[in-house]
Amino acid sequence: MKKAFVLIVLFVLPIVAYLFFASGVNNFGRLPVLTENVEELNFSKEVRFKDKISVLGFLGTNVDSRKGNAFNLNQKIYKRFHEFNDFQFVMVVPIGTEDKVDEIKKELATLSEIDKWNFVFATQEDIKNLYSSLKTDIQLDDKLGTPYVFIIDKDFKLRGRTKDENEDTKYGFNSNSVADLNNKMIDDIKIVLAEYRLALKKNKIERTE
Repeated sequence: MKKAFVLIVLFVLPIVAYLFFASGVNNFGRLPVLTENVEELNFSKEVRFKDKISVLGFLGTNVDSRKGNAFNLNQKIYKRFHEFNDFQFVMVVPIGTEDKVDEIKKELATLSEIDKWNFVFATQEDIKNLYSSLKTDIQLDDKLGTPYVFIIDKDFKLRGRTKDENEDTKYGFNSNSVADLNNKMIDDIKIVLAEYRLALKKNKIERTE
């Protein structure tokens, strides 16, 4: 009996565990699409959502008040994922804040490489139109900013959670909250990156068959 028990522990349980987690990936490993057809960054000559997994933020005219948010995002999110070729940060800011943005960029550059930090300058109308296309329940403030950031996938889709323990639908992540970034946003970005990696591997296998 002891030998049989040992054999079960050594061989059967690992197989059961593998099947359980493999099933979990297939059934629960996709991050829900909350909004289709988010507007492209047509007001930018260089930065695009297309073919990138983007963390989108809106700093507003009072850029100085968002420095803490930028540093939280840099330390908790950017440093972890910036080495992925198809990953980027997009911070949309009103025209006229260029000097303040330069200050933030200089400070961020002392903490890490900032090659995938993109600051896109836009008119008030362009900012409002882009934000409106997200179709969230989060409002921009009167300075066209918000502490919340959003995950936009390569196909112009806003990704988030349809069932969250703290809110029914989670459209964005509060960059004021290290807990929100650590406990939720990191996991959700991992899922989106994994989706595209799996799709790429599947396409390669199908081409070679």
